[in-house]
Amino acid sequence: MDFKIEHTWDGSPVKHEPVFVRLNPGDGGVMMEVRAPFFNDPPAPPGEPGKPFNELWDYEVVEAFFLNDITEQYLEVELCPHGQHLVLLLSGRRNVWKQELALSFKVSKGEAKWEGRAYLPWSYFPPNVTKFNSFAIHGSKDKRSYEALYPVPQHELQQGQKPDFHRLEYFKLFSFNTVLGEEWKQPESDLWLTQKPGV
Repeated sequence: MDFKIEHTWDGSPVKHEPVFVRLNPGDGGVMMEVRAPFFNDPPAPPGEPGKPFNELWDYEVVEAFFLNDITEQYLEVELCPHGQHLVLLLSGRRNVWKQELALSFKVSKGEAKWEGRAYLPWSYFPPNVTKFNSFAIHGSKDKRSYEALYPVPQHELQQGQKPDFHRLEYFKLFSFNTVLGEEWKQPESDLWLTQKPGV
């Protein structure tokens, strides 16, 4: 499952090689691979590479969101070219109930590009993922750039609107069954069993 982030959050074409995201689902979970330009702006977060880092969205990141659009339960994964990561479980828009989960994440980077591989266990995914979106952020201050796989349609933009990656209504249909076959059922998650919809 391959995706290219070719637009800014509000629908303009990006002015660099698009960020590439590949999802390889398997028995134990999903291998998420990222290939992206390396802007090195802003500089690296002050956290240890390979460890969770809170508020990683303030740095250079590529993000993936996996949503059950009926319950509004979703998994947010943020990967940074400097090796830090952030995994959030949310129940309801912006309502984080678990964060900084452990992640197997490896990065290699050169002067102008970086690649990352993160292994997402099925237990991190909410039941019945139906929609997906992916994002990339880089740059500092007024040069900050927010990019989206599925941007806000330009005819729906409001004057003065700011980027918001939790606009779940703009996520698009998604199913792991397209790769794993119609008979495949997403494994149950002990993590998510503790979080009932609407609680």
